Amino acid sequence: MDPISIDDFKKIDLRTAKILEVQEHPNADKLYILKIDLGTETRQIVAGIRPYYQKEELVGKNIVIVANLEPRMLRGIESNGMLLAVHDESGVFIVTPEKPAAPGSTIS
Repeated sequence: MDPISIDDFKKIDLRTAKILEVQEHPNADKLYILKIDLGTETRQIVAGIRPYYQKEELVGKNIVIVANLEPRMLRGIESNGMLLAVHDESGVFIVTPEKPAAPGSTIS
């Protein structure tokens, strides 16, 4: 990937969120539909983490999301943000704050 400037990086709004509900996507085996608390609002995001997490282990989890990503339709369902995750040879792991943080907290 090409390097980006600090000004480009500053355009990305990274925030903490809390997962409130998890549903299986009706049209995709690898996707979950997540209802998240972003502090000042509740949003829906779609995430490709279904092969790696059970629904029960996600509810209540604090995550990090890109909050200012343009909405996108994923297999017919609108996603309003993107959760951050690490992917390596052993699997996929959701990025979480080290300690609980209020939903909507800014990441810098």
